[in-house]
Amino acid sequence: MSIDSLRRSARETVSGLPPGFWWLWLSTLVNRTGAFVLTFLSLYLTVELGHSAWFAGLVVALHGLGGVAGSPLGGALTDRWGRRPTMVTMHLAAAACAAALAVVTSAWAIAAVVLLMGVAMQAVRPSINATISDMVPAHDVRRAYALNYWALNLGFAIASIGGGAAAFLGYRTLFVVDAVATTLCAVIVFLRLPETRPEGRTDTAGEPVAEEKVGMLTVLRDAPFRTLVLLNLLVCLVFTAPWIGLPLTMAEQGLSPSSYGVVIAVNGIVIVGFQLLVNKLTDKRSPVVLLTLSALLFALGTGATALAGSPVAFAATVVVWTVGEMIHVPTNAAATARLAPEHARGRYQGVMGMSWAVAGFVAPIGAGAIVGGPGPDVLWAATTAIGVLAAAGYAVLLRKALAEETEAPVAGPVKAEGAEASAVSA
Repeated sequence: MSIDSLRRSARETVSGLPPGFWWLWLSTLVNRTGAFVLTFLSLYLTVELGHSAWFAGLVVALHGLGGVAGSPLGGALTDRWGRRPTMVTMHLAAAACAAALAVVTSAWAIAAVVLLMGVAMQAVRPSINATISDMVPAHDVRRAYALNYWALNLGFAIASIGGGAAAFLGYRTLFVVDAVATTLCAVIVFLRLPETRPEGRTDTAGEPVAEEKVGMLTVLRDAPFRTLVLLNLLVCLVFTAPWIGLPLTMAEQGLSPSSYGVVIAVNGIVIVGFQLLVNKLTDKRSPVVLLTLSALLFALGTGATALAGSPVAFAATVVVWTVGEMIHVPTNAAATARLAPEHARGRYQGVMGMSWAVAGFVAPIGAGAIVGGPGPDVLWAATTAIGVLAAAGYAVLLRKALAEETEAPVAGPVKAEGAEASAVSA
């Protein structure tokens, strides 16, 4: 492929999206560029404050537990308050928590702040996903989610590098920088992003039509969507397991922590370097095919970990499941947007986000217990089986539901309230 064709492909990937999306994209990049708390929290607790590794693991798990509550909360607020108020409020709450971590030293206070931070950080995600679904034409929604996910990982890569270089300033300084970046993200949303919550429907006489009330139980009674959530939970369990199981497996083989650092860095490098290319190759493909393929790649990549014996081999397994991640995340978000009623997009995204949070809480505990008990080979056999089960579920249980949604008439973006957002260069 020539340089000109690569440039043309890149232009096609980023073209045609509304200006408001790029302000949201920029806010994601800024937010993640300063995401130092989770990256360095365990080191801060053990090295700086002298807490045990057990306590550090518990605190990180509390962050995930907060997300289990935060995701449905954010979904409900997104539909009731609106997208922009929810984003601004939750970003500011997360910033306050990051700033508090630079001050508090009590073990219980740290645990409480991290729990609240998990609530706030997860609560903002349904509003982001709903905003993308609101403002982007239906046929471009998956591409928009992929671009936003790319910004998230690009920002995280910058944070990892910058955090390592700035560590000599102290962990508390990094937490303050995190708070400032998150506050700047809230300012960008407040000043540049229009409210996109759809206006209520009206009848032919112009009178408002009462929308069907949608609660969390109503969402869970939606059979196709419930199936999508449960299958996503399976995939998330597989995706989360390597973050705990991989370093333990490599350690059992006598490989150093620095080797693990290099291997896991491959995940971010591949996403930052190839997300746009993967998006181009998978654009307009069937969501069922893409979700099935991603689940199989997760199964293959994690299963092959049991056969790896060198850093190069472990890195190769990371490449395989990372490609699955790049396909799965935007496709799953777009499928959620397709299945959600217009006036309940926040709640649907909130329930879907809860599946990610549950996996983030359960998988690390389960992976650690399995590696410490039956052994790592059992863990990777289990992830392979779960990934294949999820792939079969997508292919069999959702083929009709997602095909019907894909063939539905394409709706244009909902008109935003207030002035249109100004253009920002992509």
